This record gives sequence, structure tokens and C-alpha cells, in this order.
Amino acid sequence: MSRPTGMSAYIAVTAAYWAFMLTDGALRMLVLLHFHEEGFSPVQLAYLFVLYEIAGMVTNLAAGWIAARFGLTSTLYAGLSLQIVALLALTQLDPGWTLTASVIFVMLVQGLSGVAKDLAKMSSKSAVKLLAPAEGDGLFRWVAVLTGSKNAVKGVGFLLGAALLAGVGFIWAVLGMAAVLAVILVAVMAFMPPGLPRGRKGAKFTEVFSKSANVNWLSAARVFLFGARDVWFVVGIPIYFYAVLSDGSAAGNRTAFFTIGSFMAVWTILYGAVQANAPRMLRAKERGLADLISAAQVWALMLSVIPAVLAGAVFLTPQPAPWLTALLIAGLLGFGALFAVNSALHSYLILAFTRSERVTMDVGFYYMANAGGRLVGTVLSGAAYQTGGLGLCLAVAALLVALSALVARRLSPEPESPAAA
Repeated sequence: MSRPTGMSAYIAVTAAYWAFMLTDGALRMLVLLHFHEEGFSPVQLAYLFVLYEIAGMVTNLAAGWIAARFGLTSTLYAGLSLQIVALLALTQLDPGWTLTASVIFVMLVQGLSGVAKDLAKMSSKSAVKLLAPAEGDGLFRWVAVLTGSKNAVKGVGFLLGAALLAGVGFIWAVLGMAAVLAVILVAVMAFMPPGLPRGRKGAKFTEVFSKSANVNWLSAARVFLFGARDVWFVVGIPIYFYAVLSDGSAAGNRTAFFTIGSFMAVWTILYGAVQANAPRMLRAKERGLADLISAAQVWALMLSVIPAVLAGAVFLTPQPAPWLTALLIAGLLGFGALFAVNSALHSYLILAFTRSERVTMDVGFYYMANAGGRLVGTVLSGAAYQTGGLGLCLAVAALLVALSALVARRLSPEPESPAAA
């Protein structure tokens, strides 16, 4: 059986993206656990990731235009290069700096990493629209495989980051990741096959703002969906588990690191596995666009139930208990599975709604909304945990998912005119 046109380019882009996301997951866990151990408060920990998400919003807007103007390989190479610079910059962190100086420095470096991540993400997601087979559920299947595998790799990165922190320490961990990523960048630049567009000189920056109602409503739903995840995922659950599992000793801290890293890894790998299989679960081959839009609304409503139930359990249990920890683990894994289906539906719909000639623009705009949701969730995660603990984080998550379902009701299966799209 012959390989589809562009498959080699798709494989190369996906492999580079996997390598990037492995380091991205590991870096997030390294930063979170290392600076929590250094005494940062939940709000200060959230601050470390705020610029990462703000930079992601700005980058996604600009990246859509840059890719349209200079080609997808340019944005991919830039993303990998900036991640190497960000990793090397973290080795310059001085323990003698004041707390404020350390927070500002790490925020800036994380901002650079946010730029890098979204350049790489936009490149790989846009490549799917351009290279995937158009017939049947080919587009949905390719999107699901790319996104699902990426999240599984990022889950392994969470575990890797916790293991490296406990095993070799912060500095050697980031140096090792920078070296591996540099080798991959050189290999990708040397062996990238043809198949991706090189850009068009007439692309205007104003084109990044979508005139499609479906793209705009879907982007708004994405903001609420990812805010609902990160409001407990970024700060709330790792710090809660650390408080429950660590006794303050070095051995206790290592146990907590491994347990938190393992949970985050399992959660993200499960999320990726379900996402990759979402087309089969939803019987996408047998369903039209209208059915999949309805599914996005229904699955979001089902998802909102889980954090609402977990929030009630936390509020009704004043002291941490083994049964509550077990319930949280099971419930949040269930949240991850349903969240994966919701995310896969969104990732398919954005490519179904956009046209090939402006795919990088619409994908960039959509992932700007994605970063906006993570920004909202990150800020709320630190503030909610410091104000009302994990229960408040979960209650806010339930509200945000319900809002995502409400916004998704505005999506329409009716094709828009070229002028509107």
C-alpha cells in the first residue's frame, strides 16, 4: 500500500512535536515541584505560569501569520530552538536572588517556553489539515492520533520531570533535556522531507482575526473548557497531594514527587489514549457535522458533573482521608477521559470549520483561545486554592465546563459563505 502524499512530512513534524512535548511536560513538573519545595505559595506558583499562557495567546495570533507568510517548517524550527534557549536560561537561576527576583526570572523564562510551545503546536496541527486524507473520517482520525499521542508523550514528561528532580536535581535535568532537544532539532532540519507549504508573500497580519461565527464560538467554548481543567490541574491537585503525602523529610518529599508525577503522567496518558480513540468511540464515520456538534454539547454537560460531585465531597470532608484521596484519583481520571472526548471534538471541529487557504490563521486564533483558557485556569488555580482549597478549584471547574457547553450551543452545521469564513 503506497504512503499518502505528504505522509513523510507529517511523520517528521509529529516526531519533532513529540520530542518537544516530552520536554514541555517535564519542565512544567520540574518548575512546579522545585519551587514549591523552595517555599513558593500557591499564588506565586501560579504566577510562574501566567506569562507562559499570555505568551501563548500572543504567539498563536502571530504564528498563524508567520506560518502563512514564511511556511510551517519555519515556525516548527523556531519553536524547538526557543525551547532549548529557555531550558538553558533556567540553569542561570541564582539561589542567592530574592524571592521576587526569582519569580520574575522564572516567569520570563516560562514566557519564552510558552512562545516555543505554541509555535510548535500550531505547526503540527496545521499540517494535519493540509496533509490528512479528506475522505471518510480521515481528518478526525489524524487529528485525534496527533493530539492523543502528544498528550500521552506529555504525560510521560510529567513523570520524567519528577524523576529527574528526585534523581539528578534541577540543573542537570534541564541541561540534559536541552541537549536532547538540540540533537532532535539538528536531525529534523537535516532530514525534513518535502510536503509542507512554504508560505505566501501576500499574507496580511489582519487575516488572523476570524470572521467565521463558528470559529469564534468554538474558540470561546475552548476558553472555558481548558480553564476548567487547569483550575485544578496546574496548582490545586499537585499541592493538595503534596500536603497529604509529604511529611516534610527528604524521603517524604521524594515519595510525594514520584506520586504526584505518576498521577499527572497517568492522567495525561489516559487523556491522550482516549483522545486518540475518540473517532472510534463516537463512530465518527457514521456521523455528520451536525451530530458531532451536538455531541460536543452533550459531552461537555456530562463532564461538568464530575468536578461538581468531587467539590461536594471535598467540602463535606474537613480533614483529608484515604477514601477521599482515592475518590479524587478515580474521579479526576474519569474527568480526564471525558475531557479527552470533548477536546478531540473541538480539535476536529476547528479544522472542519476552516478552509485550507487560511488554516494557519484559524488554527492560530483557536489556539490563542486555548492559551487564554489555560491562562484563566492558571490564575484561578492559585487564587482558588489559596482562598478555598481544592474544593473551590473543583467547583469553579464545574461552572466553567457548564459555560463551555452553553457556548457550544451557538455552533451551526450550516456552511458559511467564503466571505464570512
